[in-house]
Order: sequence, then structure tokens, then C-alpha cells
Amino acid sequence: MTQKKSRKRQGFEGQKLIVVPKKIATGFLMKDAITKQIYITDIGYYPKADHHYIERPHGINQHIIIYCVEGRGWVSINKQKMDISPSHFIVLPANTPHKYGAMEPDPWTIYWVHFKGDIATYVMNLITRHGEDYLPYLSYNESRIKLFEEICFHFEQGYSADTLRYVNMIFYHFLSSLLYEEKYNQAGKAPSKDVITLTIEQMKEKINTNLTLSHLAGSAHMSVTHFCNLFRLQTGFSPIEYFNHLKVQQACQTLAFKSKPIKEIADELGFSDQYYFSRMFSRLMGMSPKEYRKRNKSTERKPAEGGVKEQNR
Repeated sequence: MTQKKSRKRQGFEGQKLIVVPKKIATGFLMKDAITKQIYITDIGYYPKADHHYIERPHGINQHIIIYCVEGRGWVSINKQKMDISPSHFIVLPANTPHKYGAMEPDPWTIYWVHFKGDIATYVMNLITRHGEDYLPYLSYNESRIKLFEEICFHFEQGYSADTLRYVNMIFYHFLSSLLYEEKYNQAGKAPSKDVITLTIEQMKEKINTNLTLSHLAGSAHMSVTHFCNLFRLQTGFSPIEYFNHLKVQQACQTLAFKSKPIKEIADELGFSDQYYFSRMFSRLMGMSPKEYRKRNKSTERKPAEGGVKEQNR
């Protein structure tokens, strides 16, 4: 175990500290198909952590996340010292020398977690790239704290296989809230609509037409080049590619649930050339519209012999 130096009083009032036994980590967490990808080794909560100080000259073999919700602290990593304020969270990669502590007279209140796993380094790198160096900003969200508290609650019930899988699957959700904060904070709310979202809504409304790049860029009040670059950056596709994906998505539903001729479906989606539509469908779906319809029909339940055919729901 990596030696560490610490200066702190005997605990902090209201603190929580859970350390998963090494036998549990090596005997289950590192081997189970679900947990071995990413798993918690230590987790805790230190409120108003007066005189809290940790120094690890050689780092530790786990990744660490520290989230400050009140007070102030500091972290030193790779010869870079950073002041920590409420809504900052610090990421400390495994095997990296570091030290950190609370500031006086307003010591920090922190949630913290140590974790490992096959993809832990990859996730840690994603988090680091989303922030500035090692210190991203994270707005306070009560539901995120509840995820943390739920992990602690279930850990305190013991280390059954089901509990270990459950808490570490919650931890995935917790990590996603750090990586994709905007999406996480929008849960249960009407999302704000940026220009790309509005463009996609326009595509859906005019799915039966042939929208041009000029029209889409004009609606967004942008040049075609700027609009295309922004659209690809946000979606991973060009505007026309994305529009065609939506058309094929609609075609799949029509083929599955209605008996319309393929030519009629193509016409309804703004394709004057049925064969062009079929080629595009085949390229995206890996089969022709006819094959798609046949495959979908073959998955319907057949009636028992002598019985009545079950209607589609």
C-alpha cells in the first residue's frame, strides 16, 4: 500500500467512511463481469473537515474524485497547486503524486470516492478532458448527492453480490453526471433548444420534403460552412446524412406497421425515385426495404394450430 502522510483530528462530526475489504475487491469486484469494469474501493463524506491534510508522495493505485460543496481547500498535483471552492471537483489519476487539505478558517466539506477497474483510466481521462486540467466546475445538484448517499447506504448493508453490482451500477450513473452535467441537470425539465435542436425539429416536421443545406443554414442564420461544421460537431453527422437517418427511421416504422407499397412510402418521404430510396435504405440498414418488411413480419407470433391469429398491438 502506498504510504501517505495525514494530519487530521480524530474524525469530523457527521463524517462517513466506507472502505471495501481487499478480500471483497480481489475475490469479487475484480472478477465479476459487471463490476470489474469500474468499481469503488473507498467512499466517504467529510463535513467541515478542520485540519484535514493528506500527502501521498508516490500517489495511490486508485483514481480519486473529490467534490467540494462548502468551504475551501487546496490540492497540489504535478507541481500545480489549486484552490478549491464550492462546486469544484478535483480528479486525481492513479499513481500520481499529490497532496491536499482544508483551508482555515473555512474548511471544506467534501464528498470523495476512490475507484479502479478495467475502464477506470479511460473514464478518468474523459472527465479530465471535459474540465480544465484536473479541476472542473460542477453545479450543485441534490439528485447527484442522493446517488452518492444511496451508494453509501447500500454499502452499509453488507457486501452481497447483488449489493456490489447495484452500488457500482449506480456509480456509473454518478460518473455520467460528472461527464455530462448539462444533460444530467436537464432531467425532468424542458430542455433549452439550441440551433441544432431546432434544426432537427424542423427536419422531423418536414420529413416528407427535400430540405437543402442552404435552406437549413438560412433557417439557422448561418453560413452553410459554419452551419455544417457546427451540426457535425454536435451530432457526428452532416445535416443531410442526419435528415436521411430520420427518413429511414420513419420508413422502418411504416414498413413494420403498415402494408403500403414501397413506392408510396418513398413518395411520402420526399423521394421521387423509389430505387434511390431503396439503395439509401439498404446502405443504412444493411438490407432492402422489402427484406426489412419480410424480416419484421417473420417475427410476429404465429397463431396456434386451429386458433385465431393474434392481432398486432
